[in-house]
Amino acid sequence: MDFETLRERALAFREDLLARKDKIAPADFGWYPYDTMANIFHLDALLTGEQRSVFDRIAGTRIADIGAADGDFGFFLEAELGCQVDVVDNAPTNFNGLRGARRLVEELDSGVQVHEIDLDAQFRLPAEHYGAVFFLGLLYHLKNPYFVLEELAKRADLCFVSTRVAQVAPDGTRIQHLPVAYLLDPAEANNDATNFWIFSEAGLRRLFDRTGWEVVDFTTVGCQEDSDPRSQDRDERAFALLRSKSAR
Repeated sequence: MDFETLRERALAFREDLLARKDKIAPADFGWYPYDTMANIFHLDALLTGEQRSVFDRIAGTRIADIGAADGDFGFFLEAELGCQVDVVDNAPTNFNGLRGARRLVEELDSGVQVHEIDLDAQFRLPAEHYGAVFFLGLLYHLKNPYFVLEELAKRADLCFVSTRVAQVAPDGTRIQHLPVAYLLDPAEANNDATNFWIFSEAGLRRLFDRTGWEVVDFTTVGCQEDSDPRSQDRDERAFALLRSKSAR
C-alpha cells in the first residue's frame, strides 16, 4: 500500500471514529480532546524514499502505541493493517484514566489490549518483541528518556517518535548544534509539571544513537527559527523514524 492510500484510509477512519465517539458520548468521562490521528500528516512529511512503504513491513506484526491517549491510531492499525496492538499509557496521567481506550475496545469489538504502565518506573513491556512502537509526543514528559529509549530498542525493530525540541535556551543562548537538553521548571511551560527535558536537535540525535537507535528519517515542524523550550509561539517538534541497532 502506498502512503497516500494509507493516509486517506487514516483520515476516513478518523471521521468514522469521531462520529462513533459523538454517538456514544459517555457521561462519566470525556474523550481525549486533541486529534491524535492528525499525526498521519506529520508522518507523511517525515517519510521519504523507500520508507514511504514502511507500513507494509509492519502490517500484521505486533505493535505498541505508547502514550496513546484514547488509542485511536492503534485501533486504526488493527483495523487497516491487521496489527496486534498493545495500547500502553499511565492511567494517572492519561486524560480519562484510560477509560476512553477501554470503552473503544468494547465499542469496536476490538482485540486491542490496554495496559497501564508507568514508564518512569522500572517498567516491562507486555511483549518481548514488536515490529514497531509509536512513541509520539511523549519523550519530553519522561523523567528518564534515556532508560525508556534503551528499553524500547531491545524490544522493537522500528520506532516512530516525536518530541519538542529547541534551538535556543530561554536566555537566547544558541543550543541547536550542542548535544544538550534543557530541564524545565514545573511551571515554566504551560504550567505543566510533567514537562521535563527539551532537547536540542543535536542532543536528541545523540540520545537516539546512545540508546541503540539509528535515524532513518528525521524532520521538524512548527517554529523553524529560534524555537525555545517554554514559549507556546516558539514550539518546534521533531519527528523521527528510528531503526533498532539490534533489530532482528
